[in-house]
Amino acid sequence: MKKILLALILVIAAAGTVLYVFPATLMASIQLIGQTVAGLSSKQLEVADLSIHYYEGGPKDGETILMVHGFGADKNNWLQFARYFTKRYHVIALDLPGFGDSSKPPASYDVGTQAERIAAFTQALGIKRLHIIGNSMGGQIAALYGARYPHQVASVALLDNAGIDAPHESELYRLIEQDKPNPLVVKTPQQFDQLIDFVFYKAPTLPERLKTYMAEQAIASSGLNEQIFSQLRDRYIPLEPELPKIEAPTLLLWGDQDRVLDVSSIKVMQPLLKHPSVVVMKDCGHVPMVERPAETAEHYQAFLDTVAQTLSKHKT
Repeated sequence: MKKILLALILVIAAAGTVLYVFPATLMASIQLIGQTVAGLSSKQLEVADLSIHYYEGGPKDGETILMVHGFGADKNNWLQFARYFTKRYHVIALDLPGFGDSSKPPASYDVGTQAERIAAFTQALGIKRLHIIGNSMGGQIAALYGARYPHQVASVALLDNAGIDAPHESELYRLIEQDKPNPLVVKTPQQFDQLIDFVFYKAPTLPERLKTYMAEQAIASSGLNEQIFSQLRDRYIPLEPELPKIEAPTLLLWGDQDRVLDVSSIKVMQPLLKHPSVVVMKDCGHVPMVERPAETAEHYQAFLDTVAQTLSKHKT
C-alpha cells in the first residue's frame, strides 16, 4: 500500500504543470490518492434501472458501515473519514441518484424515495445488517432508513441532519424565508466562495485553480440541485414522528457553528429516540467529517464500541 501511494504521489508531482492546466485530472488524482489511503475501490451497480456508483473497502466479513452524503455533495465527502474504519469494517460510501457519478434521471429525489433506493441497493449487495451514517440530507435519509427497516440496522449516526423543526431557526432557513438566494445552490464563482464559508467554520485551503474547477462543476449542477432542493421542501418528511420508530442506538453529532441546520435540533431529537448518544463539536460547521475527519472518526468509533459492548452484554 505504501509503495503504491508513493508511486501515485511521485507521478502527480512529476506532472504538476499538466495537472495545473487540467484541473479535472488534478481532482481525479487527489481522489485516487484519497481512495488508496482509505483502502477503498470505485464500484458501480445497476439497481432498478439506476446506475449507482460507490466506494467499497475493508473486510467483506466485517460489520458494514454505509455512509450517506448530503445535498450537493457526493461519496468523496467521506474519503478522509472512511480511512479510519476500513481496517476493521466493511465500508461503503455511495453517490445517491442525482449526485456524483450516479444516474440523474428525471425522477423523484425526495428523502423518502432515496431511502427506498438505498434499501434496494443494500438488498442487491446482499447486506443483511448494517451501521448507517449520514450527513445533512443524508442524515435525514439515514434516520428514515433506520425507522423503516429497524431490524436491518445495528446503529444510526446522524451528523448535522435535516428533517427537524429546530427551536432556533438556522441562518439557511432565515435566508430562504426572506427569498434570498439559497447559499447551497451555486450559480456564480462568488457564490461558491460563499458556500465554502457557509458550510465550514474553518474552511479548508484549496489551490485557486482547483477551487475554480470545483466552482465550475457546482455551477453546472445548479439547475438539477435547484430542482432537488425544491423537491426536498415540497415533499418534506418530518423526522419527529419517525425517530421513535428507530430501535437501534443513535448518535447525534453536530458542529456548534452550523449555519445550515441549527444545533438546537438535538433538543428535539434526543427525547424521541430510544437509545440516543450526543456529541457537539466546538467550533465546527456543517460537515464535521470533512472539516475535522480524525476527531469525528474518534467520536464515531467510540459510539460503535459502545454499541458493540451493549450487544455483547445482551448476548451473555
